[in-house]
Amino acid sequence: MIAAIPFPDISPEIFSVTLFDRSFALRWYAMGYIVGIFLGWQLIKYALRRAEIWRNGPPMQTSRLEDLLTYIVVGVIAGGRMGYVLFYKPADFIARPLDIIKIWEGGLSFHGGFIGVIVAVYLFSLRNKIVLSELADIIAVAATPAILLVRCANFINAELWGRPTDLPWGVIFPGQAAQSCATLLADCARHPSQLYEAGLEGLLLGSILILLAFRFGALKKPWLLTGVFFAGYGMARFLVEFVRQPDAHFQSVGNELGLAFHYNGWGLTMGQTLTLPMIIIGLSVIIRATRR
Repeated sequence: MIAAIPFPDISPEIFSVTLFDRSFALRWYAMGYIVGIFLGWQLIKYALRRAEIWRNGPPMQTSRLEDLLTYIVVGVIAGGRMGYVLFYKPADFIARPLDIIKIWEGGLSFHGGFIGVIVAVYLFSLRNKIVLSELADIIAVAATPAILLVRCANFINAELWGRPTDLPWGVIFPGQAAQSCATLLADCARHPSQLYEAGLEGLLLGSILILLAFRFGALKKPWLLTGVFFAGYGMARFLVEFVRQPDAHFQSVGNELGLAFHYNGWGLTMGQTLTLPMIIIGLSVIIRATRR
């Protein structure tokens, strides 16, 4: 068998308790969001306390951060769920509409959550009379810790795995990933695409945004950091899609090895199709911000 890395023995649950004959668990996925949002909150607070990095001083007081956090959390959950329903399984939810509210069973779309955050930030800026560009730019910086940690949690959950590979860092995932390999290869290894995304969308993009914001004065150029986030995330996701196994309801029959997944006229996966507008918008915003 080709050398590969066995999946680490890490439970998706950090701990669980039983109360009134019902089990409640804290999972790494939820912890990724909790810690990621907390770190983003601290980044925004740190930025608001440094007046010199802004064009006309901080756009708001740190006392308003809790309200902003509430808007963002609601936007992530509502948008992420509706995005999953509309983009990935519309027929299933039309047949069982009550399943839409069953968030605890999983099913959140990044693109939907992203749209939800955009709407939430717009409403917050409108209500509090805050310059939208300044708020959007600092939130772009603050979003990357959550992306990094949630992608790591996807790996622990053994979900969103990549296509089969013979590269030495391929991982032998358990569960459905192993079952789908059974008719092809014994214990086939797959790309750890979750970790690719964590590194590109979280660590690399986050480092670039932090440097631009705190060392190179990017917060003084309206919309620049927002454009970098759009384009950077879009490019990273577009590239990873080449090695990421599409969700089962988007797979072509007989293409389990991942050699020919064509879902539209341009030969793009659903993830790439949803990501292209982000890249185009991001690059356009960067060009406009740097010329201003």
